[in-house]
Amino acid sequence: MRVVIAEDSVLLREGLARLLADGGIETVAAVSDGPALVSAVLEHEPDLAIVDVRMPPTHTDEGLRAALQVRVARPDFPILVLSQYVEERYAGDLIGRAVGYLLKERVADVAEFLETVRQVAAGGTVIDPEVVVQLLSRQRRGAPLDSLSPREREVLALMAEGRSNTAIAARLVVTEGAVEKHISGIFAKLALGPAPEDHRRVLAVLTYLGR
Repeated sequence: MRVVIAEDSVLLREGLARLLADGGIETVAAVSDGPALVSAVLEHEPDLAIVDVRMPPTHTDEGLRAALQVRVARPDFPILVLSQYVEERYAGDLIGRAVGYLLKERVADVAEFLETVRQVAAGGTVIDPEVVVQLLSRQRRGAPLDSLSPREREVLALMAEGRSNTAIAARLVVTEGAVEKHISGIFAKLALGPAPEDHRRVLAVLTYLGR
């Protein structure tokens, strides 16, 4: 696997590159600002970009804006946001297929982090629960969610964390069949009918996040 790192802290850039190398993942470019990220992705065509939210020159949301530019050029390109902050304005636009959003201070296990990198690169979605909580606390939840039962809300919250049906069943101590039934109920209540061009699981999570 080949990745690009976009992080303005040289120590963190080098540390991430070393960590990834130890896990058998090659860093083809390590940059410090948004424009350099876009250029590096287009030049090297990596499998994934690991992006900080706040980078020069204003240290506000350059990382996410650059990530969205990358997505315009390469739709569904895998992006893992690794930051100290939850940026509400652009995070909702980025969240979907092949994306991760982790808070730096909550990454406590190297093996789990490397597994997240691989999962996102393979097209998965992994969102830190704290990111979900902060987004929800700032965004008004739409009326369709009001129809969900407490258990359906629990299932949808775990879906937003990127968990599989098996993992959800284990967390809630129920059968996978029960989880599938709750998910079917969620789809029905959110009016997400079967459609070959849509990923209903992702659409349900986007509704949950207030898009």
